Amino acid sequence: MTEPIDLAALPKDFAWGVATSAYQIEGAVAEDGRAPSIWDTFSHTPGKVDGGHHGDTACDHYHRWREDIALMKELGVTSYRFSLAWPRILPGGDGPVNRAGLDFYSRLVDALLEAGITPNATLYHWDLPQALQDRGGWPARDTAEHFAAYAAVAAGALGDRVPLWATLNEPLCSAWIGHLEGRMAPGLTDITAAVRASYHLLLGHGLATRALRAAAPAARIGIVNNLSTVEPATGSEADLAAARRMDGHTNRWWLDPVHGRGFPADMREVYGVELPERPGDLAAIAEPLDWLGLNYYFGVRVADDPHGPYPFARQVPRPRLPRTGMDWEIDASGIETLLMRLTDDYGAHRILVTENGSAYPDVVRPDGTVHDPERVQYLREHLAACARAARRGAPLAGYYAWSLLDNFEWAYGYDKRFGLVHVDYATQKRTVKASGRHYAGIIEGHRRRAPRAA
Repeated sequence: MTEPIDLAALPKDFAWGVATSAYQIEGAVAEDGRAPSIWDTFSHTPGKVDGGHHGDTACDHYHRWREDIALMKELGVTSYRFSLAWPRILPGGDGPVNRAGLDFYSRLVDALLEAGITPNATLYHWDLPQALQDRGGWPARDTAEHFAAYAAVAAGALGDRVPLWATLNEPLCSAWIGHLEGRMAPGLTDITAAVRASYHLLLGHGLATRALRAAAPAARIGIVNNLSTVEPATGSEADLAAARRMDGHTNRWWLDPVHGRGFPADMREVYGVELPERPGDLAAIAEPLDWLGLNYYFGVRVADDPHGPYPFARQVPRPRLPRTGMDWEIDASGIETLLMRLTDDYGAHRILVTENGSAYPDVVRPDGTVHDPERVQYLREHLAACARAARRGAPLAGYYAWSLLDNFEWAYGYDKRFGLVHVDYATQKRTVKASGRHYAGIIEGHRRRAPRAA
């Protein structure tokens, strides 16, 4: 039986949120001046996405955003994390601003504020303008500089009303999965391109942080990383070293530079790629943050694999653990472990769980309801773990469930459903699942409990 959630451990002003991203829900990919992104290109390339699916329509949020805000209000969420589509705002990646794109997000922000929901905007959730990819993409330094210019445009238009900003969402996925493993856009399998992309993503983060602060001095800025706990399969020296490499690949490569520690020397040796460093870059990457975003889905156990792909560590299943519909192991204790690591090892002073959720093959029953007890249990277990971390001193300021809506799940297409709200893609009908109702009840319980002040 799942332990109770210690709601009193969470601050009174705790942000109860839901999260989405532009390409996964908006659709309208060729409307009002939006240009193609690398995900438009990738998803329309045969064999890249399950079922030949793409984001052309997705959840049609571009036209149904009012309905979706009403759903958020019904759930009682107090904050909404969404991403801006770079190719909707700057179709060429740089150059002329597309006013229609900015106006869409301006209307969305105004409606959120009117509904009492705090906007939390992410600048980059993987949809690089294809025009910039054609000019080198993230392996090219120019892209980081264009990203900072895009940040200035976005903050100049929305910074008077959007208090929370994230620069990047999960740069690990952009660099490693997109440029090394080839399973995400742009679909490359090149360690040199991947390492250079990772460097310029973090440089772009630092430059964009400065641009955001210049355009919106009151903005509270963070970066969002997907992190995993890592354990060795055995106590052998080889497996211990493999776990250290996997931790470097998954966690330290992304956390250390942002916290002023530079890129981990051991991983630079593993990759064997010279970083495109210039004077001042590391200081920019380590620009102080107002908050740190944690996306958590699973931990890993690994064994040494000297002939395998980078970082030469093979994942070993933990049979005792249940799995989601993504075949991801469920280990709620991992989110507590990571929250304490960010607090104790990296000195985080404000943390948001910016994504956490689970996919299952949900169906609408004949009575019109969606019964998803596995997701309810997942939600409760992970929130209980978050509360334990907060009780231990983690400066946890909010939790965003992934996701508000079932949506386009990248290379998995539409078959994997993460939403608290079911979407019938044929009709676009939204149905709040049992997990959504349960989440609303948790939020209301926290509100009524009147916990300690922050």
